[in-house]
Amino acid sequence: MMQTKVRKSRYRVTRMWSCLLALATLSACQHVQDNGDEKTNIAASNEPVFQHFEYVGNDKIYAENPLPEGHFYSPILQGCYPDPSITRKGDDYYLVVSSFVMFPGVPIFHSKDLVNWKQIGHVLDRESQLKVGTAGISAGIYAPDILYNPHNDTFYMITTQIASGIGNMVVKTKDPLQGNWSDPIQLNFGGIDPALFFDDDGKAYVIHNDAPDEGKELYEGHRVIKVWDYDVEKDQVIAGTDKIIVDGGVDITKKPIWIEAPHIYKRYGKYYLICAEGGTGANHSEVVFVSDSPRGPYKPAATNPILSQRHLDKSRPSPVEWAGHADLVETPSGDWYGVFLAIRPNEKNRVNTGRETFILPVDWSGEWPIFEGGMEPLKPFIAMPPGTENKMNSGAFFPNGNFTFVDKFEGNGLDDRWISLRGPREKFVEEGTHGLVIKPFDVNIKAQQPISTLFYRQQHAAFSASVDMHYKPETEGDLAGLACVQSEAFNYVFGVTKSGADYYLVLERTEKGESSLIARKKLSEAGKISLKVEARGDDYQFTYAVDGGDFENLGGTVSGDILSTDVAGGFTGAMIGLYATSANDIKVE
Repeated sequence: MMQTKVRKSRYRVTRMWSCLLALATLSACQHVQDNGDEKTNIAASNEPVFQHFEYVGNDKIYAENPLPEGHFYSPILQGCYPDPSITRKGDDYYLVVSSFVMFPGVPIFHSKDLVNWKQIGHVLDRESQLKVGTAGISAGIYAPDILYNPHNDTFYMITTQIASGIGNMVVKTKDPLQGNWSDPIQLNFGGIDPALFFDDDGKAYVIHNDAPDEGKELYEGHRVIKVWDYDVEKDQVIAGTDKIIVDGGVDITKKPIWIEAPHIYKRYGKYYLICAEGGTGANHSEVVFVSDSPRGPYKPAATNPILSQRHLDKSRPSPVEWAGHADLVETPSGDWYGVFLAIRPNEKNRVNTGRETFILPVDWSGEWPIFEGGMEPLKPFIAMPPGTENKMNSGAFFPNGNFTFVDKFEGNGLDDRWISLRGPREKFVEEGTHGLVIKPFDVNIKAQQPISTLFYRQQHAAFSASVDMHYKPETEGDLAGLACVQSEAFNYVFGVTKSGADYYLVLERTEKGESSLIARKKLSEAGKISLKVEARGDDYQFTYAVDGGDFENLGGTVSGDILSTDVAGGFTGAMIGLYATSANDIKVE
């Protein structure tokens, strides 16, 4: 009996020290005995502790279109994952997308079959690679291109960093699964959307979007595609080799705008150039050209565009719009697929989920590559490649369709889906076995600076996101809670703050940088509170529960208009943030 008591005592002491170490940043960690079981009570502190985040997507399109046997859903990456680029080495496929000022930057995904994808990290995961600390949310990293060079067994990611004077840049690695991408190599040319091409003889080229030669701009949106010879040993374009290979677009007499996102492929002994044309909004499309040389001249296909939704009836059910900005990949068996961006507007034609990554098979049995079904209304699913099993909603594979994502914040490391803005997550996040601590910065969510907020992308038009929070603000400058953010100038903040000696839950709307208090609720005390945001298309509701009670609404139903790309502008989609600040400017009075 005495030995049993000693063992229990030692067990309790060991557990206590483990908890203290794991929660070193918390104000207290108490152990109490209840029917022989130990429970951990986290005392609220000025540094909020978040527990049990749950995101649930429930879009009608998936409920009404269950997957037929042998099919998978497209988009393959839901939410703000735009401007996809894809490459292959053997039977390994790698895909990257734009990330703007999200940190870490350029999420990278891996697949063996084009159906089941895993996020393997981010290409730009160090401050030496990504310098976006004061950039607006739609600056930063544009249109990354990933390409494997078999001549030196090296992967390249080339992109434009719209910040800190970096401009066009390239990083390299021998193995994307291991990461270890190099620091940026700055490239000596202007414009945006660079891509590499490695020819069969080992020669390399860079193509990109640029302005016309000085004095030759014919209309607003007039752009050109340029090519440069590229020195693989020096990782630099060769001075004086630049040449315009597309002027304006397919037919300059029709004043096409924003020819961009170029990629070159070699097939049938010829060189095929695909580009986005029409701007990345409602007039978006993908077009193709052919040449006998990578340096042109290039002739457009008579069948252009090869991918677009712009010509279709806008009143069709469950529309997909803005399709374009594509990249192609050939499978080991000789089939072709194309990834591209598009959007799925809600019932009010708003774009809260942003630009997403879709995929389609490409028929290249004739002279020109043709996206199968790419000019017809896009369906929510497509047939899988032969012999493929759909595992997307199991294990570590990236989910799509309707799904639930739960993070209990038990100290196992941050999931790659969590990102911050303009700076590393590690500078304000501390993980323990009993929750995620956010150490607040002295800036708020409206600043073009690093903010102490951990973000998860909104991936459905109909969703809920909830989290438990332990928090006790000390001053009126302290606030923590949830934020729904489209940009620093368009967002909702739903959090706990202090006014005088009292604690309040507040809901604030910011539009065009101007903020208004929608609702407030005086709390009897500060401590544990559960916060939830729910959306049904354009209708958003913010609710809360105290100490495990029922959820109550604050502020009624509010519009998600300010979380839409077409209202707020820019290139990003809406995000849900776990937010803390010591520079709160919401006035409760």
